[in-house]
Amino acid sequence: MKKMEHQECMSALLPVRDTLDIVGGKWTILILISIWEGNKHFREIERSIPKLSTKVLSSQLKDMETNQLITRTIINGFPVRTEYQPTAYSLTLKPVISELQHWGINHRKKIFGN
Repeated sequence: MKKMEHQECMSALLPVRDTLDIVGGKWTILILISIWEGNKHFREIERSIPKLSTKVLSSQLKDMETNQLITRTIINGFPVRTEYQPTAYSLTLKPVISELQHWGINHRKKIFGN
């Protein structure tokens, strides 16, 4: 196999780095899956993911909104509620996350056995 030149290597690395900057955190993909599964409100999302703190969830939701993975809507009423919805753009990550899930299942089998 031919060794890649610096420019070729960087053109392969940059898109991966960009992707990992968005979804590579400990919680982002888990939060996204929770929202895809129908958890629309802050407390629902928080309860669906063990060990996720309120502060971290709040920060991650803001980042996800900035990166157009979710939309945030204020529902007027008593009490006022905030609802989070996945964007069509976030759905483009489903095949990637599905592959990560399959790899994780196979890795667990390889490392820990059945």
